[in-house]
Amino acid sequence: MATRVTFPFTQKQAFSALISLIETGEAKYESVSKNGDKAIVKPNLDILVDFLTYKVEQADKKSDAPRKPTAKQVAAVLMTDKLFDEMENGKAYSIADMILNFDCFKDKQISSQYVTSLLHNLINLKKVKRISEKGKVTFARIV
Repeated sequence: MATRVTFPFTQKQAFSALISLIETGEAKYESVSKNGDKAIVKPNLDILVDFLTYKVEQADKKSDAPRKPTAKQVAAVLMTDKLFDEMENGKAYSIADMILNFDCFKDKQISSQYVTSLLHNLINLKKVKRISEKGKVTFARIV
């Protein structure tokens, strides 16, 4: 189990003290006691530095965490592969032709925007090229 780190202030108070330090040169925050009395507290700067260091470590752990692709992302990769397999070398297809004629899109409610996003993935992988002639856009497999 993860070790819980505690500080003598809340995150809101710590950030308020840091803002105060930047604005006025003096770290301070408002604290409300259990009986409702308000007081200005001047925290030790070393504790604020520890707080910031802890927050940076948390952000690093979160950003470095391995992430699995979502089910939609996995499905999109599979659909992209199927789309590429159905394209013939040397033949250009419009998006409407693909939706109507490709087996991977049969019996599915597929939008032209979805097919376009799949094609853009293939374009980025340099497997497909976009051809625009007289306002008609088609896509062709790169040999």
